[in-house]
Formats: sequence, C-alpha cells, structure tokens
Amino acid sequence: MSAAPNRRLVAVVLLVPMVVALVLWAFAWPAARMAPRDLPVGVAGSAPAADQLQRQLEQRDGAFEIHRYDSETAARTAIEDRAVYGAVVATAKGPELLTASAAGPVVAQLLHEAVTASAPAGTAVPVTDVVAAPAADPRGSVLGASILPLAIAGMAAGSAVTLLRLRGGRAASALIGVATLVGVVATALTDSWLGVIIGDWWSEVGALGLTVLAVGAPVAGLAALIGPAGIGLGALLMVLVGNPFSGVTSAPELLPQPVGAIGQLLPPGAGGSLLRSVAFFDGHAAGGAVLTLALWAVLGLTAVIIGGRRRAPAPDAPEAAAERQPALAG
Repeated sequence: MSAAPNRRLVAVVLLVPMVVALVLWAFAWPAARMAPRDLPVGVAGSAPAADQLQRQLEQRDGAFEIHRYDSETAARTAIEDRAVYGAVVATAKGPELLTASAAGPVVAQLLHEAVTASAPAGTAVPVTDVVAAPAADPRGSVLGASILPLAIAGMAAGSAVTLLRLRGGRAASALIGVATLVGVVATALTDSWLGVIIGDWWSEVGALGLTVLAVGAPVAGLAALIGPAGIGLGALLMVLVGNPFSGVTSAPELLPQPVGAIGQLLPPGAGGSLLRSVAFFDGHAAGGAVLTLALWAVLGLTAVIIGGRRRAPAPDAPEAAAERQPALAG
C-alpha cells in the first residue's frame, strides 16, 4: 500500500472525531452553561420596599441588570418595549412579578423561581404575563426551532447559486427571489396556518426573508470569491456557530459570554431576535437586528457581484475563437 492512501486513511480517522467534537462543543457547551448574566430586569415601586427587592436580586452577583421604574405602568411599558424581560413590583401586599413569556418562556420561568426564592417563606408571588406567548406555542418551541430551517434555506440558496454557476446580477436576483419566496411561504405556515407567530403578516415576511438572505448571500459571496470552499466556510459560520450561539431557544443573556454577544452579530441570532420583535412586540427593539441582517446581506451580495466579475469569462472569447478558426484553416 502506498503512502498516499495511508495518509488519507489517517486523515479520515482523525478528522471525523474532530468534527464531532467541534459540533458537540458548539451545541452542548452553551446549553450546559446556561445561567442569567446581566439579564435586564425591572424593579418598580417606591422605597424602601423596592430597594429591598433590588438588593435581593443583586445578591445573585452578575445575574441581573436592574432597571428602576416608578410604577407598575412604567414597568409594563418597558416590558412591551423589550427593554427588560420582566419586572418585580413592590406592593402593599408584597412583591408581584410581571413577565413576558413571548420574550422567552425559559426566562419567564427563571424569573419566577428567582423571585419566589427571595420572597418570605409561604408567600405566594402573583404573576402577570404582560406579553404572553401564543396559545398555539406556549413554550416557544416552534419559534426556537424555526431558525435552523431558515439557516438551511439560506445555505441551500447560496449553494445552488454556486453549483448552477450563476454569477453577478443573476446570482443576486436568484438569492433575493429565494429569500422573498421563503419569507412568504414560512409566514403562511407559521402565522396563517399554525398561528405560532401573531404579528403583522408582512413584517414577518420581511423578517424571515431578510434572515434567509443574510445567510444565503454571504455563502454565495464566499464561494464567488474563494471557490466551493466558501460553501463549507459559510456552513461553519452560519450553522455550526450561528445556530447554537443564537440564544433563540432561551435568551442571549443566558448563554456564556461572549457566546451570547457573538450570536447576536450573526444572522441566526439577529434573525431570531427580529422575528420575536415583529411577531409579539410590534417591532420594538428590532433596529439592531435589522441593521445586522442588512449588513450581512449587503456584504454578501457585494461579494457575489465582485466575485462574478472576477471569475466570469470574457464575453467575446467564444466569438474571437470562432473568428480565428477560418483563418487557421486558410
């Protein structure tokens, strides 16, 4: 047996376990280290009762980022604007908890456990779900599972454009067309049929379509610049890193840092945040996610155009060759 096949054998035997270890690290490590880290939470009411509630939350060092509000009404507004995930209100009867299960059922449950644990023994803490998750998806399972299919759709679009050898404007048009149609179809399924997202229909189309484009355009752009290896690099970035780092099934603030922050800078994380905003919060706090997705889409489409020009054959090459044939024959 020659040396080359032996090297390939060793490479396969070593490479597959390394890939498995990388995938397990990317998906399992953030989930295993889930805990609140500077989770934005409100405390409402007048001193000294509200001060005591704040001190109790601050005992969990680094877990919560406390925002103070004068009244329950102000705290409710902050929750609806996605400034905080929930709030504890100091009342004459004791603490009351305001949550938003639509912002993340895992966070709502965590806040309930934290406030109940700090309340006097035997005290029942009333809970009001200010922005409730839809009845069709009370645990947020469908929304949490929607980001991976969107990333796969973007990967498929970028790969298809590359494999079909579409370049320049044709490639960009194909990517935009796929993203638009995926946005329409996905909204029809999740909103009109399943009822698991309940916001403005066309805003949801835009959020879903922009997420797909923000994944597909960079994949096609990388392939246009560096060749088919760009597809693999795109898959690594968007699926292997972007999906588990997105925090869409819980919250970015529950993931180890800087994982949560990195995830929000990648299309899956930004797409999940944008979809949650337009589906349940009337678009509040959507600006950052829109900007992130738009930058990925624009950079990807720009790379597609530039790469197409670099790799496209000269348009007159076939004609020039045909003209030379008679001359050579003569």
